[in-house]
Amino acid sequence: MDKIPQRCTAQVVEICALTHDVKEIHLKLIDPPELHFLAGQYITIEVTEMKDGHPRLNNRPYSIVSSPNEKGVMRLCTNRVGATGPGSSYLHALKQGDIFTFFSPIGYFTVNNQGATSLLFVATGTGIAPIKSMIHHLLETSSQRPITLYWGLRTEEDLYYQDELHAWANHYPFFQFVTTLSQPTPKWKGSCGRVTALLSQALERPEGQSHPGHPLQLDHLDAYLCGNGEMIREVRTLLLAKGMSKKSIHFEKFY
Repeated sequence: MDKIPQRCTAQVVEICALTHDVKEIHLKLIDPPELHFLAGQYITIEVTEMKDGHPRLNNRPYSIVSSPNEKGVMRLCTNRVGATGPGSSYLHALKQGDIFTFFSPIGYFTVNNQGATSLLFVATGTGIAPIKSMIHHLLETSSQRPITLYWGLRTEEDLYYQDELHAWANHYPFFQFVTTLSQPTPKWKGSCGRVTALLSQALERPEGQSHPGHPLQLDHLDAYLCGNGEMIREVRTLLLAKGMSKKSIHFEKFY
């Protein structure tokens, strides 16, 4: 049975602007001074939003991008959703030194660390947040499972976390990633197109050879999908059509 989420407080110690509309918010935990959570879980915050002309309190979830091994601190990665999104507007208005209140982490979008399958992660936008936490935790706990990440963004202006991902790929031979842009400029030298199309092409290659390295063997694979609903539907349909079992496909829809 799940524990009832507890109200927690933290102080904002740093805010990093990753792109024009994505921020990483660094929190120092106050009460409690440490939180135990699983990579991939999320916190919830209470925000006030108007409904039928009346203000209502509503809970909004935000995935944790930091690893569970980072004791006493927590990092969130959030994008600004228009001008009226109550949750993202609140988070993007936070300043260093502010006290932040939230409910303790919950969620089932987590990796079985005792498993032996290869792992496929597919993200769009800030759907990278729980996935980055999961991959980071796997790498720092000496997992040797082959890990492949496909991450879809729009333009070069939307790129972030690339240096860290490249450092991981250079240090861990069993980790590989592809960042693809759906609306790149002519100067972009990397992968282009939507993640669904790129993954479909990889699965058409001999033995499911992915781009750029490890083969994707669907009978020995767990997939984790996070981002927009359209991507999740398309990738899930693609993997099922290729013979992957439903129980091996895990997902969390952001929008």
